[in-house]
Amino acid sequence: MRTAHRVETVRAAERALMAELPEGALMQRAAAGLAAACADLLGRVYGSRVVLLVGSGDNGGDALYAGARLARRGAGVTAVLLAPSRTHPGGLAALRAAGARTVAVQEAGPVIARADLVMDGIVGIGGKGGLRPEAASLAALVRESRAVVVAVDLPSGVEADTGEVLGDAVRADATVTFGTYKPGLLIDPARSYAGAVRLVDIGLPLLPAAETEALQYADVAARLPSPGALSDKYRRGVVGVAAGSATYPGAAVLAVAGALRGGAGAVRYVGHARDAVLARFPETLVHAGPPSAAGRVQAWVVGPGIGDDAATVADVLAQDVPVLLDADGLRLADRALLRARTAPTVLTPHAGEAAALLGVPRATVEAERLTSVRELAASCAATVLLKGSTTLVAPASGGPVRVNPTGTSWLATAGSGDVLAGLTGALLASGLSALDAASTGAYLHGLAGRAAACGGPVTASEVAEALAAVWRDVCG
Repeated sequence: MRTAHRVETVRAAERALMAELPEGALMQRAAAGLAAACADLLGRVYGSRVVLLVGSGDNGGDALYAGARLARRGAGVTAVLLAPSRTHPGGLAALRAAGARTVAVQEAGPVIARADLVMDGIVGIGGKGGLRPEAASLAALVRESRAVVVAVDLPSGVEADTGEVLGDAVRADATVTFGTYKPGLLIDPARSYAGAVRLVDIGLPLLPAAETEALQYADVAARLPSPGALSDKYRRGVVGVAAGSATYPGAAVLAVAGALRGGAGAVRYVGHARDAVLARFPETLVHAGPPSAAGRVQAWVVGPGIGDDAATVADVLAQDVPVLLDADGLRLADRALLRARTAPTVLTPHAGEAAALLGVPRATVEAERLTSVRELAASCAATVLLKGSTTLVAPASGGPVRVNPTGTSWLATAGSGDVLAGLTGALLASGLSALDAASTGAYLHGLAGRAAACGGPVTASEVAEALAAVWRDVCG
């Protein structure tokens, strides 16, 4: 599991460690990892041109010590000092002793234009509110250069704890972070500023509960259900799908596709797209409805393409089994009914649907994804899977928010969410918790999107078809 921690937690751990180490040892550890990462990106250090953007904090000190290491290996290193009188004294002395030079901000333009690598040490993880004007002018020069940009711990100008970007910020090709990930490195919009992220172990003590976490292959493999010798279709999990309409029969087909490829022992379908579903998946068990009369299920998926059928949504929510609400189901669900449920509930909104549920503009959700998903989970007493460029899963009871690391922008295609809904519903029916079903479903869905797209356009049907192969790959 990849974990990310808040600034306050990281600072406390650093203070505890520094109390046990010789003065400056922790910064030297960070600088060594930073220099090694930069050397890897440069390929050939000797003769390369490296520019350090140095602020007044410890990030500036990290950059200076790392720059001194690169200078001793033959790189031509120049430090741009944003606050000469408040620059880290030990780092500055080490840099100068290694033969590097310093310049003022006003002299930075030609130096940055010729650089092979720019190291961003302007602001550390405690920075708030975007870059100040002088630093923003340097960030603009960096954007126009051909240099590889490496952020120290976090791109300057992004919010470490939330992933928000509240003003000008440095856009890095890579970020070297220390001790633990920070939430802003995993969550958009800040994530898109970080580039490839490399974690350097600096020996922090065991940290408390994470702010955010991200599943990895082994975590997903450990959670995926696998039938045993005594399994039958009912023990494997039966998922009910109430979806589709005369206008949107395809939503039902795609949700059923996701459910079947999500490991369900059987799928019961209720809705107005019976013929379309049976034509594509004759193994589906169909029923005229209502859902409560369709037979035993271990979980329900309701909402994709269902139109204005509020009665079906209410019928499903009244059942004492896990329920996943998607698309039209989110619009039609009664908030009081949601909060009164005792069985797990999963909501799968995109930003626009989340904004409507929260009563805020869509732009607010897109800019404040972590805050928004937490608020929605709390207000609806449900686990919320917020879809988007970074998919977030917030548990109903609070605790770490899971960030999905897989996916591709090609998944922004009609019907993709219907497949995800069916897949996650099947995982709920298999017995996974709401948090595990939602985060594991998002992970597999993202992998399937990548595999099906191969860097080009993809359809939702192709994503569903790719699920079996990525499931095997994860478990292999």
